[in-house]
Amino acid sequence: MRFLCSGCYALFLALLIFIGQSSPSAAQNAPEKAALCASCHGQDGVPLDPTIPVIWGQNEGYLYIQLRDFARGARKNDQMAAVVQQLSKEDMQALAAYFSKQPWPNLGQKAPPSDIVKKAEAIANSAQCPQCHLGGYLGAGVQPRLAGQSQTYLRKTMTDFRSGARANNDWMTALLKTYSDADIAALAAYLAGF
Repeated sequence: MRFLCSGCYALFLALLIFIGQSSPSAAQNAPEKAALCASCHGQDGVPLDPTIPVIWGQNEGYLYIQLRDFARGARKNDQMAAVVQQLSKEDMQALAAYFSKQPWPNLGQKAPPSDIVKKAEAIANSAQCPQCHLGGYLGAGVQPRLAGQSQTYLRKTMTDFRSGARANNDWMTALLKTYSDADIAALAAYLAGF
């Protein structure tokens, strides 16, 4: 578990208290609850830490499933687990809808050199990545957008799938067990540079 500074910890506790309050309409309160997510995911959609994913502009179905998986314990993260335990299904759906409508931020990541692009494209095509994540790796529905996601986050996520540390998608775990560190690094650089 990552330890928070005292100011971040206080903000985190306030977030838990606020999210735990019931509301007449989850959709009406989504912007207020979403504003508190900025303490990690960023005010403008750019996460404060590159190991934290961009959620602005991410696909609604995917966001909901991740929140649900955090709540069920299928996806592990101590901070997110504490937050989502305070959310109803309606809150999760409202937050997923809210974030999916935000503009995807530009993280300013550059495309990798052509040799890395060729290697990554060969890996992605052999695994049929574009079939699920679609053209341009924008995903849809429950499939995540990968294009323009933080390179650090992509690399960490693929490594976590490979090791089993992230276990909420058996197919991704099985696939990534076949990838080397160099394969994962090439894919992360390629996808981040879109």
